[in-house]
Amino acid sequence: MAQSMPAAACKPRLIVTADDFGLHEAVNEAVERGCRDGVLRAASLMVAAPAVTDAIARARRLPGLAVGLHLVLTDGSALLPPTRIPDLVDASGQFDDAMVRNSFRFLRRNVRRQLADEIRAQFEAFAATGLSLDHVNAHKHFYLHPVILSLVLAIGPAFGMRAMRLPNEPGTEFWLRPWVALMRRRMERAGMLHNDHVFGIRRSGRMDEPALLEAICNLPDGVSELYLHPATRDDASIHIPGYRRSDELAALLSPRVREAVAERCVPCRGFRDPAVAAA
Repeated sequence: MAQSMPAAACKPRLIVTADDFGLHEAVNEAVERGCRDGVLRAASLMVAAPAVTDAIARARRLPGLAVGLHLVLTDGSALLPPTRIPDLVDASGQFDDAMVRNSFRFLRRNVRRQLADEIRAQFEAFAATGLSLDHVNAHKHFYLHPVILSLVLAIGPAFGMRAMRLPNEPGTEFWLRPWVALMRRRMERAGMLHNDHVFGIRRSGRMDEPALLEAICNLPDGVSELYLHPATRDDASIHIPGYRRSDELAALLSPRVREAVAERCVPCRGFRDPAVAAA
């Protein structure tokens, strides 16, 4: 008689991640609470964000938190001074959010060189924290752009990059699916670990308790990443229309969510968790 598989081996794997770690102390507080008292097990660090020093200090005292790099190349702060990357940022060192326009500008050779310098600088800044690099993803998933993806795949491995988020949400718009499929192929050719599915794109900033329970109770086979943007308060300086950051923190701390995770899936501490590679 064939030996039956352990029940856990048949369950989907789940990584629960908070993005924008370092953006604000209210975000950092939520990451710490979500890790200590809830289902959060990973966070993606913005190395040029205003509260990054506070985020690093919290990460160092949270051994159960897997930390990755949240590359910022749109709608946020650059690490290099504007004189080094004049075609990427304004005089204050800020990326704009004109992603379509910038997608064409990235095809220019001089702009690609500046992109490479900024991406390398962000990897170097993460390495300087002394934290282990669990994964890499990008703000607004801008690394779906082939030029950015090429640079990340070329630069990242030297800094220990072994895993990346694949922005493959069930029900993804038809026009985006070929780009996601191309990204998957390129990541796999590069030997990168990645999730099979992601939840949090279409309901970005609104992953409250009902949304988490719905996702967890309907997880597909394989490895899923569920990501949020929690904060302990909806501070004006991090306000985005439609975002309900404190509701997302409440969902991470919800006993019902904790019970659903324990019952329905194998929770993983980031992308480098052995259960991810074994899925």
